Amino acid sequence: MFPPETSHHIVVALLRFGSFIPFFNLILKKIFIVNAPELETIVGGLKFKNPVGLGAGFDKNALCYKQMGFLGFGFVEVGTITLYPQPGNVKPRLFRLPKDEALINRMGFNNHGVKKIVTRLYRKNTPLIIGGNIGKNKEVPNEEAYHDYEKCFELLFNYVDYFVVNVSSPNTPGLRSLQEKEPLTKLLASLQLKNETHFAQKPIFLKIAPDLNNEQLDDIIDIVKSCKISGVIATNTTISREGLKTDTTPFGNGGMSGRPLLKRSTEVVKYLFEKSEGYFPIIASGGIHSVDDAMEKFEAGASLIELYTGFIYEGPMLIKKINEELLRRRKSSNFKRY
Repeated sequence: MFPPETSHHIVVALLRFGSFIPFFNLILKKIFIVNAPELETIVGGLKFKNPVGLGAGFDKNALCYKQMGFLGFGFVEVGTITLYPQPGNVKPRLFRLPKDEALINRMGFNNHGVKKIVTRLYRKNTPLIIGGNIGKNKEVPNEEAYHDYEKCFELLFNYVDYFVVNVSSPNTPGLRSLQEKEPLTKLLASLQLKNETHFAQKPIFLKIAPDLNNEQLDDIIDIVKSCKISGVIATNTTISREGLKTDTTPFGNGGMSGRPLLKRSTEVVKYLFEKSEGYFPIIASGGIHSVDDAMEKFEAGASLIELYTGFIYEGPMLIKKINEELLRRRKSSNFKRY
C-alpha cells in the first residue's frame, strides 16, 4: 500500500509505540520467542540465545533493537553506522521485486551518525546481543577510510557486543575496492590494534560481497587469519541481476537482496568453510526465506544466520519456525554441528 521506505518507517514507529502499551511486549514474547538451552550458540566468545539474527540495514539508527528481540531474534546488528550523520542517496532508493521475493536498495549508508546512535545504545538495558556495523562517510577517500572506521570503533566499543566491518556495500562509490587485499589488510590490522588496547576485546567480523571470485575469497581467508579477526559475514547484497523475473531497468543501480541471492551466498559460505577447514566462524546472510533455506546455510558451515529481506516478506513467524526446527534437530540423535 505504501512505498517500501515509508512502510519501513511505519513498522518501526508502530513497534516502538506498542512498547508503551501494557503487556504488548509480553504478548510478542509469548507468540514468537523459542526459549531452550539447546539453541544457545557460542561464537567469538559470545553466547547467543539462538543463532537467528537480524541483519544490518533494518535498524540503522538503533531505534527498535529491543522490539526485534521480542520478535524472537537472538541478536541484532545495527547500522551501517558512519562517523558523521548522512542522508544517504536520493529517493526513491528502495524497490520491491515481489515476483522474485527480492529488494533492490541504494540507500547509501543513511544514518544519524555514531554519536547519536551511541546515546540510544547507552540506554539499551537488554540482554540481547547487539552488533555494530560500521562504514565510512561517502565523501571520505578510501586512503583515509581507516580513520573513520577506527573512530567509529572507539566510540561504539563500550556499547556493542561485536563489530562488523562493512566494505562490501555497492551503494557507496568506491567502497568495494577496500575489499582488495592490501587496503583490507591495512584496515583490519588497524582495527585489531585498537581492539588489543582494551582489556576485554570485542569480536570483529568482516562483511563481504557475494560477487567475489574464488581467488578473492582465498585472499579473504588469508586476511582473516593474518589479522586474527573473529570471522566473516557472507554475504552482503549483490550487483547481479541474473535470472530475475522482474525487469529492473526502471530501478537503476543498487544492491539486490532476497531469494535470488540464496544460491550464491550459500556457495560462498560453503567455499569459505571448506577451504579454511572451519578455521573461523561464518555468519550466513542472503536469501533466507524458509526453514529449509536456513538449514542449508547451517549445513554449508554457518554458525549463525541473519535475516532481512526474508523477514520482510515472510514476517516474524519465520524466526520462530527456524528456531523450532533447529531445536528439533539439535535434540535428535543425528545432530552433527549446527
